[in-house]
Amino acid sequence: MMKTLNAALMLCMALVPSVGQADAMPDAQRKKPEAQMQKQTQPLSLQQKNIASIAAYAAIGDLAGLNAALNRGLDAGLTLSDCREILVQLYAYAGFPRSLNALGELMKVTESRRLAGKQDQPGQQPGPLPAPEAMAAAGKRNQTALVGSPVKGPLFDFAPVMNDYLQSHLFGDIFERDNFSWKNRELATVGALAAMEGVEPQLKSHPGISINIGLSAGQLGELVPFFSEQQQSAWADRLKVALDSVAQH
Repeated sequence: MMKTLNAALMLCMALVPSVGQADAMPDAQRKKPEAQMQKQTQPLSLQQKNIASIAAYAAIGDLAGLNAALNRGLDAGLTLSDCREILVQLYAYAGFPRSLNALGELMKVTESRRLAGKQDQPGQQPGPLPAPEAMAAAGKRNQTALVGSPVKGPLFDFAPVMNDYLQSHLFGDIFERDNFSWKNRELATVGALAAMEGVEPQLKSHPGISINIGLSAGQLGELVPFFSEQQQSAWADRLKVALDSVAQH
């Protein structure tokens, strides 16, 4: 299983988040990987499902769909900080243009809801981050915890700078922001990859990563009917195939 996860992660060239126990922990505890990886025993909440949906619409640049998804998520109790974290993280998977456009749409949604008299909660800001010179070490620790073993292989031998970027930035700068749990970040990643065409190998690596951080394949499977209810059968189908492929190993 670890070999499969490493191979899939290498294929993605570096792409890899419950509103639950980890989110409610004190700052000092949320920094610890073991706290982020506690098993979630309850089904996905409506907030969690909307995290995946928001990331999916943003990843494919469907701003009308994203507008509706953001409103649903905020109505379900996501904070403005939650929504920002989803869309900022998205740039690592779908690029800066999609992330910037999505953040612009969130600004429009926020202003529209304010004018309508809706009072959305601002949410948390991240706690102190490691010093720049310590970020790579923090990122390597986070990467190893998420994947389940140190990440290495021919791709990173061929282009070692890719793993440097992964460890210092994606798993360091982004995953060290403790105002959004790893489970939430993983759900956002799964939603984005399920929505995008041509990244099925990367999507297949994520059920294993989800299990490592305390989400079950069954909980991820709850997103399949949720996507179908939104008339997004292609997203549902891609996620189901990814889950089935893991079940067969």
